[in-house]
Amino acid sequence: MVPLSVLDLSPILEGGHVGQSLHNSLDLARNAERLGYRRFWLAEHHNMPGVASAATSVVIGHVAAGTTTIRVGAGGVMLPNHAPLVIAEQFGTLEALFPGRIDLGLGRAPGSDQLTARALRRTLAGDVDRFPQDVVELMHYFQPAQPGQTIQAVPGAGQDVPIWILGSSLFGAQLAGALGLPFAFASHFAPAQMDEALELYRHRFEPSAQLDKPYAMLGLNVVAAETDAQAKHLFTSLQQAFLNLRTGRPSRLPPPVDDVEERFAAAGMTPDMQGALATAVVGDPQTVRRGLEAFVAKHRPDEIMVTAQIFDHAARVRSFEIAAAARDELSKAA
Repeated sequence: MVPLSVLDLSPILEGGHVGQSLHNSLDLARNAERLGYRRFWLAEHHNMPGVASAATSVVIGHVAAGTTTIRVGAGGVMLPNHAPLVIAEQFGTLEALFPGRIDLGLGRAPGSDQLTARALRRTLAGDVDRFPQDVVELMHYFQPAQPGQTIQAVPGAGQDVPIWILGSSLFGAQLAGALGLPFAFASHFAPAQMDEALELYRHRFEPSAQLDKPYAMLGLNVVAAETDAQAKHLFTSLQQAFLNLRTGRPSRLPPPVDDVEERFAAAGMTPDMQGALATAVVGDPQTVRRGLEAFVAKHRPDEIMVTAQIFDHAARVRSFEIAAAARDELSKAA
């Protein structure tokens, strides 16, 4: 069985507040560490009422300070929103504080709408078309400083911060392969090009100083509970959040409901969001074990990044416990 990791959006709940969300993220990370998950990543989104991790590097510091062994990182930093030098300094600082535990995943989407992107950058000059050049510039800042080098990342220069390329299309796969970097595909919400992207990444991969062979991680929604019915009920929180987002009404994470299909029908949509949630594994421990086994057999990832938008925090922790137990069972059977 391949390793499992965690992707957390630090969800803000209906009726909740940001402080609660960030506390829950740390508690989930501590449990993930206890359960043997490899890494714990947080995502950058802006102007989203249901996401508390907009200041991603700050939240990474919060989580890393409260854990001891699990790798903590960004899944990811949306690089067009930032000057590469600033990100090198932020993650150089994190690496100095938590050596050997920091990952830096980079995406080229803004993680927001265009008006919010303008508010973040004050200009749209840093557009997504410059993403490859920005990645190379950022990688340069982590190299040891050279005599006479005019601009240095302090902290950052000479530090070993693994860089990942994130993507939900073929573009990221090609870039990760060309630069010899590990690749994380957002199959938890955009699985349509997953297999094509993996094949392209592995075919185009060029060994680098960071990585000698391809390494691909796939995102997967896993919602587990004691019974299939309970898991499907918990899953309706994510389904509602997707529906609200797709209909232009982004919201805090809602509590689960019993009439989710009727809500989708009223909006003229289906609960799988035209395939966006098609790869989700939802069910009891046996269903989850079979789902993970089938996902690995079909797509051959090197690692799976599990995400679970569950309203009740205790149920969310329990879901990750069940997924970890399924991983352990599959490992023993292998």
